[in-house]
Amino acid sequence: MNLVYPAVFYPCEVNPGFCVVVPDLPGCVSERATLSEAIAMGEDAASGWVLGELEDGKSAPPASRIEDIHPDPEMGEGFVSLLSLDMDAYA
Repeated sequence: MNLVYPAVFYPCEVNPGFCVVVPDLPGCVSERATLSEAIAMGEDAASGWVLGELEDGKSAPPASRIEDIHPDPEMGEGFVSLLSLDMDAYA
């Protein structure tokens, strides 16, 4: 199963790098030094979050439309992108 979720990328406040927030998956946050690492770890964190739901007998939450997701100005200047989850490869 392949899933796609929008994520918001913010500059880290403490360390240089990126913080990744997946709004459709409450509490799903990751942080890494480079954008490529942040994307990879965001996908890993989101996959783990969804896998936990599936293992509990729940469905994967529906993804918001990317147009409906906006960075929170209080978190810094962020941007929205998509994360691609390959749940078959993750499980």
